[in-house]
Amino acid sequence: MSVSGEAGLRRICAVIDLLLDAVDEESLLPALFPLLLRTVPGDGLTWAVRTPAGRVPLHTPQGLFGPAALAGFYRNAAADPLFRHTDVTGPGVPVRRSDLQSLTDYHRLGTYREALRAAGAEHQLAMAFPAGWAPAGRRTVAMVVHRSGSDFTDADLDSAALLRARLSHALDRLSPPPPPPPPGQLTQREAAVLELLAEGLTDRQIGHRLAVSARTVDKHLEHAYAKLQVHSRVAAAARWRAGGR
Repeated sequence: MSVSGEAGLRRICAVIDLLLDAVDEESLLPALFPLLLRTVPGDGLTWAVRTPAGRVPLHTPQGLFGPAALAGFYRNAAADPLFRHTDVTGPGVPVRRSDLQSLTDYHRLGTYREALRAAGAEHQLAMAFPAGWAPAGRRTVAMVVHRSGSDFTDADLDSAALLRARLSHALDRLSPPPPPPPPGQLTQREAAVLELLAEGLTDRQIGHRLAVSARTVDKHLEHAYAKLQVHSRVAAAARWRAGGR
């Protein structure tokens, strides 16, 4: 993966430094959006936070899309391939609109006619990623950069790909912890394994305590990860200590 030049790398590092120093999402986003638009250059940016309760789109510059344009966009969104790509069921990896359809086909879309044309969004680069938790459940963010001039380059895609996981990790860190699993969701043995894991024991040590093999411990942890909605030993231990029992 290549990023265009030393200046491009400096812009990416500036975003990463901001994410590492962030203490809350409310103060992060106003500083983050201008940096993102310098790292993946564009005329405007849409940052749509999605939960099971609905979507909350933010735009830079403010007023990029008015209420009527947003209503028109969402009315036609199901037929828009870039929207589907970044929706909950789509892959969400960075992609240009031109990778999905021709300019002629894009101009035929209701999303273009009713919203994107007036905003000057002739070219778009979009991606989506997990973004922590909300009271209603898992959050994701769909990020779209809009551009009126030339199309996005391969280097722009590379920059977006380098930032995608880092954005997700930062928002995970800043969001409230996920809700605990329903009572009884964990088996008694899974709970016992997690209790020992939270004490800092290795798989072999846990197996010795419970009189099972390390392989069996690993299998219990795999099942517990899915129920706790985590992906690592550290996250599972933290989740258990935070009240997932």
